Amino acid sequence: MSTTLFRFFVSKLRQNLPRHPIRSAVIPVARSISIMEVAPVETKEAEVTTSDDLVNNKNLTRYKKRFMKRQWEDSAPKKENGEADEKRVCGERIKRKKMALLLGYCGVDYYGMQRNPGVRTIEEDLLKALWEAKYITEEDFHNQQNAQFQRSSRTDKGVSAARQVVSLKLPLEVDVKEINKKLPDSIRVFGVKRVTNKFNSKSKCNARTYSYTLPTYVFEPSLETVEERKQYRIPEDKIEKVKKVLEIYKGTKSYHNFTEKKHSQDPSSLRYMMGFTVDRVFVESDMEFAVLLVKGQSFMLHQIRKMVGLAIAVIRGHGDMSLLEKVFGKEKVMIPTAPGLGLVLDMVHYDRYDAKFKNSHDSLAWDDVEGDVQKFKEQFIYPVIVKGEVEDNCMANWLEKLNMHSYEPSENEPEKTDEKELIGGDDDDDDAECGDKVDGDVIKSDDSKVDDSLADSAVKDDSVVSKSGDK
Repeated sequence: MSTTLFRFFVSKLRQNLPRHPIRSAVIPVARSISIMEVAPVETKEAEVTTSDDLVNNKNLTRYKKRFMKRQWEDSAPKKENGEADEKRVCGERIKRKKMALLLGYCGVDYYGMQRNPGVRTIEEDLLKALWEAKYITEEDFHNQQNAQFQRSSRTDKGVSAARQVVSLKLPLEVDVKEINKKLPDSIRVFGVKRVTNKFNSKSKCNARTYSYTLPTYVFEPSLETVEERKQYRIPEDKIEKVKKVLEIYKGTKSYHNFTEKKHSQDPSSLRYMMGFTVDRVFVESDMEFAVLLVKGQSFMLHQIRKMVGLAIAVIRGHGDMSLLEKVFGKEKVMIPTAPGLGLVLDMVHYDRYDAKFKNSHDSLAWDDVEGDVQKFKEQFIYPVIVKGEVEDNCMANWLEKLNMHSYEPSENEPEKTDEKELIGGDDDDDDAECGDKVDGDVIKSDDSKVDDSLADSAVKDDSVVSKSGDK
């Protein structure tokens, strides 16, 4: 093909092609000149125009979009001296990290730990204090999941806690005294520790220990008057009998009769109890009290209170040892629920977490604040329990109802349950607000694993539950 014909073809092609509103860059034009040997004269004015067009069209580039997103950084008005206005500080982001917060509370005047609209709860007062202390935002207060808030254990209405742990994102510098200033006297924060980014106070907790404080006269059915009950002192053989009854609960069993709305085939009703015993006996206000300690992987709504109620009923002669075996079977049994006054979340255990991160993070045993914890218990928890028994006869009134209690289920008169308690009760696994799935295995007392379908009832962990620290 001749050169003249080729040029004619290129000329016609350029006439028919649509013209782009944006002029070509200098470099591509130079390349077309060398190829087609066309030498149009470009003036300096044209080059300036082309350069201006290129700058203006940077609005279409990703660089320009990124630049526009950062405009807020310099949008704050400046004073005459060149300093930004004070409101500029509000735009700065505060670095937050996952923290574990240890607190204690007397739950007598509260409707449980978990937030429950329309009633007073521990979480509501705690989050309000954190907001007022400016450790969380207003958005975090109204929706605590924004701060990845999670409690280690839910507690029922009227139940107290000596060592409750919650995890959430907080600034690196947190003043515990500042938080306590915003809290009522019945709630106290003992300490804050930095934890791993994926730490979850519920799923990383491998065991929980509850205490139940009650007057010792409940184990002696022959006492009738108030004076006899005050003068009663439990003998050693009676303590051994109580321990023998409590040992029945040890191991992995189906506790469907010890909670609400569960049936015998429900895998989530299987719970592993590591120990249940009498810890100590003490005298206060001329009345003798006993402290029962139960340690388990997790607990369901009303479970511990029903365990205590059934043990008292058996010891007082309302049933024999066969009743204790019957309640773990398929048959439905109506178990009496002991008062919530004496129940206290005593400790949450993070043994495996501490062992895994002992070289990089502080231990969650909280030994450094043990004195503060004991002082809070003596000032705000035990006095309320003792007062409820000595002045209000809490357990004595319950014993009168126990004498008329029927263990046979009745279709006409189902057991009355407060719906608000079902929402904010002390089921450690059935947490509708938490998005984390507990996917561990339930561990039997002989350290063998149950089928994977029982995963929802266990605390998340891959290893066998350690029995160290049992009391």
